[in-house]
Amino acid sequence: MQQQQADVAVIGAGIVGLAMSYKLAKQGKKVVLFERNSRAISASIRNFGLVWPIGQTAGKMYNRAMHSRSVWKELAAATGLQCQETGSLHLVYEQDELAVLEEFTGAAAHNGYDCELISPANIGKYTQAIKTNGLLGAMYSKTEMTVNPRQASATIAAYLQEQMNVTTRFGTAVNAINMPFIETKDEKWKVDQVYVCSGADFETLYPAIFADTYLTKCKLQMMRTVPQPGNWQLGPALCAGLTLLHYASFNSCKTLDALKRRVEKEMPEYVKWGVHLLISQNGDGELTIGDSHEYGPDFDPFDKAFINDLILKYMHTFLQAPDVTIKEQWHGIYPKLKNGNTDLVLSPEKDVMIVNGLGGAGMTLSFGLAEEIVSGTYK
Repeated sequence: MQQQQADVAVIGAGIVGLAMSYKLAKQGKKVVLFERNSRAISASIRNFGLVWPIGQTAGKMYNRAMHSRSVWKELAAATGLQCQETGSLHLVYEQDELAVLEEFTGAAAHNGYDCELISPANIGKYTQAIKTNGLLGAMYSKTEMTVNPRQASATIAAYLQEQMNVTTRFGTAVNAINMPFIETKDEKWKVDQVYVCSGADFETLYPAIFADTYLTKCKLQMMRTVPQPGNWQLGPALCAGLTLLHYASFNSCKTLDALKRRVEKEMPEYVKWGVHLLISQNGDGELTIGDSHEYGPDFDPFDKAFINDLILKYMHTFLQAPDVTIKEQWHGIYPKLKNGNTDLVLSPEKDVMIVNGLGGAGMTLSFGLAEEIVSGTYK
């Protein structure tokens, strides 16, 4: 078995592993990056491509998201990766939804958010993609961005290898960690530090450690339309009232309880399957639509058509687009902490660190979390 040497090994080339590799390489570390598949094929490519600071709680998490945002802009400038500063619109059609937006925007400046309440009369300045009948208002935030998740992982991995001297080993599973050595089927590497960024794989490395955490798995269902004709543009990423129940940033609003009670009464299936709705548009003009949330240790591999029907039914209450023909449907599975925490960073043995548990916010938080870890400021 051939023996090689590096300063650091990163296991997993999803967005968390890529972020760790990028930050470590910027420190001048010699990094080797392992990915058991021929390319990243899991949650990091099966998402909206949205960088979503507005959904993060004020303070630490929002700052982490904003740091990630700045890194995405760096990488886009360096690689040509699609990165559109679209901003976002939260649309509301019910009085209890409007009350939440009024409370949230009223405290936004104090909490560090850059957003504003938009009247129905002014919504046309931001988008032509929504139904205005019954619209009570909207919240515009300029911080959200859209990247292409199906291109991002491969583009960043190539940049790490070609420009930052990161050694990549795709199609290579790590079979054993016995520090300071890690082993694959062909190689043995001597390293000073290992970061395990294994996403929803809790069973291969340190399974007993993972079993003692609050991690579970979340399955989401998503769809994508055909390209929109005539270069039609969505504008800001769109969401509506259900999203106010999904993101932690709104949990501080006292008005949220009334909205929650109404939705539980009037839309129980949406609550049961964790459906809220985000819509983004990629550089090819396609709309990405979703999603749902099912939790457990494993899932039926067959998607539920009625969940997609729920998503599309809600979409039609506010989206106005030329062609919503669905050309693709898929699901993703990502790790989620059940105790309300936003990340899992722990050391199962000396010089080994597990970095996991970012939930559905990997695109938004990974680079900020990686910066905290490598700079020693993580708490």
